Amino acid sequence: MNKTVRLYQQDVDLRENDAVVLSLLTDPQEIAALGIKDKTVQCLCVLDQSVFFPEGGGQPSDRGTIDGYAVCHTRELDDIVYHQIDLEACRAAGLTEPSSYFTPGRRVHCEIDWNRRFDNMQRHCGEHILSGMFFREYGGVNRGFHMGDDYMTIDISLEEKPEFTELTMDMALHVERLANEVIWNNLPVITRRFATKAEAEQLPLRKKLAIEKDISIVCVGDPTNPADSVACCGTHPKFAGQIGLIKIWKVEANKGMFRVYCEAGQRALQDYDTKHEILTKLNHKYSASTCDLLEKVKIAEDKMSVVRTELYQLKQSVIRQRSQMIKGDLELLAAGITGGQAAPGEQTAPSALQGTYLNGILLYEFNDMKVDDLLTIGRPLLDEIKKLVLILDGQSNTLLLFSNGEIDCGKLVKENASIYHGKGGGNKNSARALFDKREYVETFIDLIEKHLRS
Repeated sequence: MNKTVRLYQQDVDLRENDAVVLSLLTDPQEIAALGIKDKTVQCLCVLDQSVFFPEGGGQPSDRGTIDGYAVCHTRELDDIVYHQIDLEACRAAGLTEPSSYFTPGRRVHCEIDWNRRFDNMQRHCGEHILSGMFFREYGGVNRGFHMGDDYMTIDISLEEKPEFTELTMDMALHVERLANEVIWNNLPVITRRFATKAEAEQLPLRKKLAIEKDISIVCVGDPTNPADSVACCGTHPKFAGQIGLIKIWKVEANKGMFRVYCEAGQRALQDYDTKHEILTKLNHKYSASTCDLLEKVKIAEDKMSVVRTELYQLKQSVIRQRSQMIKGDLELLAAGITGGQAAPGEQTAPSALQGTYLNGILLYEFNDMKVDDLLTIGRPLLDEIKKLVLILDGQSNTLLLFSNGEIDCGKLVKENASIYHGKGGGNKNSARALFDKREYVETFIDLIEKHLRS
């Protein structure tokens, strides 16, 4: 099959072109023979020439349309560009099946998604300039590059200048400043193509060549002293000024290297807009300006810290009081004091006790604390409990069970809670059961009382 004429190499600003269909691959075995393992790839169109950039060099592929048929991905194998047709989108649009439309010899019209292409060009070229500055200033070699949906990352290995062993944020911001100066000076971005490795190596490259022929070198600025010069097959704007902005967010150590999180172009501006909006809202909330916002946030945090401490102390006081209250009830029960009168089998709250008395079981309901806080009320009392102490959080319909181990709390929950649409677990001394409705909690408590009575 003839090689695809790659029009994006001739003019990165070209957005559409006419072409002739050479073939259409729909046979899964043919597609697999290309080394494509992705089972979702079901239709590949080959043209004699194409403006679509295929995925490569860390840059995502172009998307667009061929005669209205959606192209969701492009890839290059052995100098042939394969355009992946989005079958679902075509069928949803009511288009003729691609196998009937893309017949060899048909003339078609291609259009790329220019906004996506230009976005990728800005980001990719921004990475070039940053990598060039890291290399020039600190001997940092780009050993990994990823253009993600939310940010870009560059993995910098400090190799060429032994005096540098760590990449700090201050160093990265210095590089960021130099990279933006390249943009402000609107240096030219020129791609040169060389037939052999020996010819390409005449340029001052920041990274050794790994290929022997058909080499593309992207140079930013003066070829004798470039901001960056490296082999790359991607697309880039013609001038650095078209990138607009480069911003580094953070630097972190990663597998013996340093991972730089960054963004370039319109995405960097969008990030600025988002953070500026957040900053404006915070300024309004704290009646601050950008200059004194952190100071006012610190003042507010100090005040909240005092309030949190006071609330914690109050909560601990309430926990101790309630624990003492239950302990007092347990001591009364141990002394045989219950107070009040009740017919056999009737539930009652004896006047001498603070909790509800159910045939030796003490029940309490507290709706003003979290379950974890309620646990701290019951756990110190385990050795003093003869049968069961139940503590109910009525807000969440969660029942806590406590015993000295003679009655297995976890077993009670495991064997009975699910009958009433509950769930939970625990051990012999303590367990919890959570129910959907209050009525299920009450039925479960009644079951426990009857079980212990029998």
